[in-house]
Amino acid sequence: MPGTVVIRNGYVFDPLNEIDGEIKDVFIKNGKIVEEIKGNSLRDAKIIDAKGKTVMPGGVDSHSHVAGAKVNGGRMMCPEDRYKWVTKKTDLTHSGSGNTVPSVYVQGYDYAKMGYTTVFEAAIPPMEARHTHEEMRATPILDMGGYLVLGNNWFIMRYLKEGNIEKAAAYVAWMMKTHKAYGIKCVNPAGVENWGWGVDVTKSLDEPNIHFGITPGEIIHGLAEVNEMLGMPMSLHLHANNLGNPGCWEVTRDSLEITRDVKVECKMDVEWQETKIDPKRKQSVYLAHAQFNSFGGTSWGDFESGAKGLVDYVNKTDHVVIDNGAVPFGPATVMTGDGPAIHHLYQLTGNKWSNKDIELECGSGILSFNYLKANPVHSVEWAIGLELLLMVNDPWKTIMTTDHPNGGPFTRYPQVITWLMSEKARQATFAECHKWAQDRSSLGGVDREMTLYEIAILTRANPARTVGIAHRKGHLSPGADGDVTIYDFDPTKFDVNDYTKITKGFQNAAYTIKDGGVVAQNGEIMSVPQGRTFFSEPHTDDGIEKEMLKDVKQWFKYYTLGFANYPVPDKYIRNPSPVQVNKPIEAIVGR
Repeated sequence: MPGTVVIRNGYVFDPLNEIDGEIKDVFIKNGKIVEEIKGNSLRDAKIIDAKGKTVMPGGVDSHSHVAGAKVNGGRMMCPEDRYKWVTKKTDLTHSGSGNTVPSVYVQGYDYAKMGYTTVFEAAIPPMEARHTHEEMRATPILDMGGYLVLGNNWFIMRYLKEGNIEKAAAYVAWMMKTHKAYGIKCVNPAGVENWGWGVDVTKSLDEPNIHFGITPGEIIHGLAEVNEMLGMPMSLHLHANNLGNPGCWEVTRDSLEITRDVKVECKMDVEWQETKIDPKRKQSVYLAHAQFNSFGGTSWGDFESGAKGLVDYVNKTDHVVIDNGAVPFGPATVMTGDGPAIHHLYQLTGNKWSNKDIELECGSGILSFNYLKANPVHSVEWAIGLELLLMVNDPWKTIMTTDHPNGGPFTRYPQVITWLMSEKARQATFAECHKWAQDRSSLGGVDREMTLYEIAILTRANPARTVGIAHRKGHLSPGADGDVTIYDFDPTKFDVNDYTKITKGFQNAAYTIKDGGVVAQNGEIMSVPQGRTFFSEPHTDDGIEKEMLKDVKQWFKYYTLGFANYPVPDKYIRNPSPVQVNKPIEAIVGR
């Protein structure tokens, strides 16, 4: 029976249900987790013997750059990333190429081989949303969604400066529906607009930008307010100011403090499955790729890790979740909506670089890069990325990423997991690194070794809860999507000192099951289903929306495309899965 599977006798790690390595059976029927399967259904089900193996929910990546114009720009910029990494076609799969920025088919296959079933694109420029959806639609297997970049949007800055939070919320709601986006992304607020005039915002969070006269602090707080006013699935997703500069950790800490007084209001009209731990998000801000915002020192000469200062703040607060943006060394392609940050890297390296201004909305930069163990700064960045996860006490405040492809490609996740689980693996890398990694970070004094349970929190349960998809992902409760990963680890014989086995085991899952179908097995793609596209449909007052649209249409004369061509047509969306948000109570009661 399609979509019906029984996974027998595996060691199950399901943190949202506080299941820590218990031997259990997992049942999937018609693509969904169920309590049990009996009778004819059991006879027709696919039976997988998971005895001596590790079973987790399917992986969820909450921050990755996998679709859109910026990603495609990275592909075009680096032909050397293509001809050196070629994936041949099979009877079932397309050919492809690329390592740091793989082609769309390859990235779907590679995520599935590692046990991931859901990935969110971290930055959609509104004007380029069509391109983003085209690439998400072409990516096989994965369920996907994306975050709309709004931190330097002219309409947002205008409304927030006027103090018109209702119109700002109406605009965000309309933009989410117009571009089929899932959450709000804020990149270098106020600074990217300044970059259009050749400068950044660097002095403080109270520094007003050019023309709009609005500060980074006002934008962060305003967008966080709008987010909760609408009751969005995820909190504001923040790429903080001053990224990539020595001493930036203090600006990052101050940026997180801005949303402390914002009350979390999640108003999703979805059916929540029962879990032992509340699956709804707690945070009012989700800090992206914290490694790049945790630099200490005052210059590159006295550069050091600033992770401890940020970790101390996260440990004593409850309104923040971070992903780390690890640096696993080797080639990368850095790409971000933070144009000035990439220009700064270009000045430091002289590497291939491009920059883009996206009219009234945002910008971006791309640069080829290579993280070297012999480089003192790169070695400290490696240490920072691990400090951020190992030194935050509560794993429910952290998520593991490489900010693909900025810190390194997502295919290096198994290596990052290995460093998190094995002190011996970290010591081996210390021995190969520049001595700054040891001397200018706290990592050498950290003896924590994460468990499989904690890895399951960082790679599926918490990403799902943080971005508000835990009503169907990140756990194995009845009613959840039938996304399950089986790794060839026997937890009773797990030896963290044999760390090469950890990397190998997480590289190719024994089984990756998506909606009850086996999509990958021991590094081979077994089936290629189409994934879903998640997006939010927030509801607001019709009258305010009409007033807001008058403003938008008036200012649209400054765009290079017509208003009618701005929205993403429905035909661009693969298996649309809208999430109704802030629905009027009478509509909910009457459904």
